[in-house]
Amino acid sequence: MTDAIRVLLVDDQELIRVGFRMVLEAEGDIVVVGEAADGRAAIMQSRSLAPDLVLMDIRMPELDGIAATETIVREHPQTKVLVLTTFDLDEYAFGAIRAGASGFLLKDAQRQEMISAVRAVHRGDAALSPRVTRMLLEHVTPHLGPSATPAPDAAESAALASLTERERDVFLAIGRGLTNAEIAQTLYVGESTVKTHVGRVLTKLAARDRIHAVILAHRLGLVGD
Repeated sequence: MTDAIRVLLVDDQELIRVGFRMVLEAEGDIVVVGEAADGRAAIMQSRSLAPDLVLMDIRMPELDGIAATETIVREHPQTKVLVLTTFDLDEYAFGAIRAGASGFLLKDAQRQEMISAVRAVHRGDAALSPRVTRMLLEHVTPHLGPSATPAPDAAESAALASLTERERDVFLAIGRGLTNAEIAQTLYVGESTVKTHVGRVLTKLAARDRIHAVILAHRLGLVGD
């Protein structure tokens, strides 16, 4: 099972970890390689296990998920972090995104939604479900503040200029929170073509994944509220 997604579970509640493990390990392409009950343990486990993905709770004793995410992403750029959150805690959720998390998973997510989120974040394609993406977009602009539409710096200008016309269309669609299927319908192309364009856009913009492309589009004022 060399291609299995190696997941580290991080939550201070053992019953939640047990439940997540049961759900994830029922899938043939996902394996739970370790568990941690706080941020410090998560950092240590990430160093020793090098998981593909960390399923990270935010509010934990010792060290919270935001600080743990920042350290893990910095030390292991190849490891993706999927944050467990409720949107009653926006400041924590957005802190985790700023720290380098690659997506949100609502704690009341259904089984298939959780599995889809893990797979999506791992491949860096559709990092968030449409429902969560649009919830994110509703909150991004207020959190960025009134001075959050600066002119692109030299590197960003060069990256934007390197996009083809179609790639820019795809980038703006990503920024609006559209799924690959919705982008395909809007641009009258196939989903496989959209997936190719998305990959090129992320590479050219040096975006870790789709969620950071969304934030970049909004930070630069390229898409409206």
